[in-house]
Amino acid sequence: MKLIRLIGLHSFLFVFGLVLVPAIPGFGQQVADTAFRPPIASRSYPLGGGPVVCVDHGHNNFHRVDGRYAPFASILTRDGYRVRPLENEFTPEALGPCAVLVVANALAERNAEMDWSLPTPSAFSSGEIGSLEAWVEGGGSLFLIADHMPFAGAASELGAAFGVTFSNGFTYDVGVGEGEIIFRRSDGSLRGDGGVTSRRLLEGVDSVLGGIGSAFLAPDLEPLLVWREGAVSREPKVAWMFPEGTPERPIGGWLQGAVGEWGRGRVAVFGEGSSFTAQIQGPARTPMGMNNPLAGGNVPLLLNLMRWLTGDLP
Repeated sequence: MKLIRLIGLHSFLFVFGLVLVPAIPGFGQQVADTAFRPPIASRSYPLGGGPVVCVDHGHNNFHRVDGRYAPFASILTRDGYRVRPLENEFTPEALGPCAVLVVANALAERNAEMDWSLPTPSAFSSGEIGSLEAWVEGGGSLFLIADHMPFAGAASELGAAFGVTFSNGFTYDVGVGEGEIIFRRSDGSLRGDGGVTSRRLLEGVDSVLGGIGSAFLAPDLEPLLVWREGAVSREPKVAWMFPEGTPERPIGGWLQGAVGEWGRGRVAVFGEGSSFTAQIQGPARTPMGMNNPLAGGNVPLLLNLMRWLTGDLP
């Protein structure tokens, strides 16, 4: 298949740095920016005294706390949470110690070695999804992050258990193309009016840096990040390969972030992974994610999300 176009070199390098970058002079792989230490004005819990936040490591996750999500783990640890990798399948016993489960860009075994062609199998068994749904309904909190194809496809069955329908593609914003995708209060794409929860989460936040990821529908959740009219999801048969005729789905009004109560638990869903970590790219050490100068609202949103997921923020 002829490669017609690369969508968003920043996302491209983030994914395929080890595979294709040698053929593209001047670009390098993205790595965690471990020097990123944003200030935390008022710590939620004493150091080491907060709830346990489990981060999924058991499903070929592209984002792990010992890799690209080290800055995510660092911020939470500095805010008092006890961050733990979860290497096991999702069972009642494995989930028992967790107050929050973070699932970031999981993959099925078939896709773990960069075979990113359709169909995209689920990263989770039906038994795991059932256990996780029961755990949330019983009072646990799920923070689900599923980026562009194939991550969204791998999370589709899990998302469906919480009323979420993912587009398994690559999202483009109107008038932005390969540039930075920013959700703003001023144009209604950053929504703090969907309910009490969204208002509290976005208090003092005027914009959030998103990215080329996935879009989803979630009628049972409150919208936070909403795609503007004209945005599309490009849905190829092979990730990052866009021949003429590649299907495009209009996603104006779809979401890249949403939250809601679920039984006695809580759910937060986002369609872009770099929004909640910090990375640097290439010899120029270009900041990507929360360390981007345009991402001033991302850290406050993350801190508010975690406080809400653990019940510290009503």
